[in-house]
Amino acid sequence: MLMKTIVIGLGNPILTDDGVGVLVAYEVSKILALQKRNDIEVTEANVGGIRLMELMVGFNRAILVDAIISNNGSSPGRIHKMSLDDLSEISPTQHSTSSHDTSITTALEMGRKLGLKLPDEIVIYAIEVENIIDFNENPTSGVAKAIPRAMKYVLDEIGKYPN
Repeated sequence: MLMKTIVIGLGNPILTDDGVGVLVAYEVSKILALQKRNDIEVTEANVGGIRLMELMVGFNRAILVDAIISNNGSSPGRIHKMSLDDLSEISPTQHSTSSHDTSITTALEMGRKLGLKLPDEIVIYAIEVENIIDFNENPTSGVAKAIPRAMKYVLDEIGKYPN
């Protein structure tokens, strides 16, 4: 059985470090293009909740790459491998006033209840960032240095299930 994987780089590429997930996805897609893998799709998104869940429909596995601001003293460029449970612990609020602005955890739960084919495995690589406010297409130096490492982590994750 073919294990279908989606890699989603999250963020806004013109808000300095917020675009780090997108930049990692660009690098991953360059490597995968050389390998001609038909079991992996790489995309970018600047959405969350229901829209992000919809991108994952039909895949067995999802790898998300995004920026994170740590409450424990930021260390720009530090990479955290996380699960949905880890994400829930960081952001315990799982419900909002609008179904168009729900958390990814709630959206996935809803999608599964509706019978959508969603990934059994979701891995999140969260990169600590420094600046997500200023308009700039280039990340800060600590975050820029993390991009090749994050790319390697994603490729290693993909390599667990070779085609």
